[in-house]
Amino acid sequence: MGRMLAEELAEKGGASILLCVLDGLGDIPVPALGGRTPLEAALTPNLDSLAAEGALGQHVPIAPGITPGSGPAHLALFGYDPVEYFVGRGILSALGIGFPVRPGDLAIRANFCTIGSGGEITDRRAGRIPTGKNRELAAKLSGISVKGVEVFVETEKEHRACVVIRGEGLSEKVSDTDPGHTGVPPLEPRALEPGAERTEGVLREFLREARAVLAGESPANGILLRGYATHRAFPPMSERFRVNPAAAALYPMYRGVASLAGMTLLECVT
Repeated sequence: MGRMLAEELAEKGGASILLCVLDGLGDIPVPALGGRTPLEAALTPNLDSLAAEGALGQHVPIAPGITPGSGPAHLALFGYDPVEYFVGRGILSALGIGFPVRPGDLAIRANFCTIGSGGEITDRRAGRIPTGKNRELAAKLSGISVKGVEVFVETEKEHRACVVIRGEGLSEKVSDTDPGHTGVPPLEPRALEPGAERTEGVLREFLREARAVLAGESPANGILLRGYATHRAFPPMSERFRVNPAAAALYPMYRGVASLAGMTLLECVT
């Protein structure tokens, strides 16, 4: 696709721009608050000041009627066509936690989950286990050996983790193992196009080993995989829009999006 008009018109300037992205803040009306949303009912003098002094408007990140995920929506906010620059959630997790991703690595978003005695998923988030417990489990799974590849399992937060497979000829065109609801067993990964069969086999072997490692754990005795993505470089915002961008974000996914856009990641403390 050709260059955007904004890229053609961009000039280096000396002004500063603050873009505050409050993902998911809108909420819904609550009867106990008189039909107002929590944001409407809250005391927000600083937000009110920013709104009064800044520019307001509405933005459709993908297209009317399409509800986007946080990754595509944020990329659209930063000037990246979310169709042209489509990216799987796994790579956002990997970049967000600072994992040194290499070209060809396959990054996967993972959830620790609870598997019942009949093999069915009873909790897709394993009770949102503490991040410290996640680290213990990730360290155990990182010891898994699969022929022909390297396997890395890294903690993201609470029940969320990131799996990175490193090897030759890996494909992101494999189906998720997370069915999206409880009461059924995890799905098996399946190649979605010719050439992805090797990756399917690698993932099946990893999951077999992972089930054995996690079998004695509680409540996190299973793992679900989704959001497969290989890494590709994006043209940085500094080149496209003549800006010097930086991001202040805590959650790894948002830091991953900022990293893809070429932003400097600022250290944040809670």
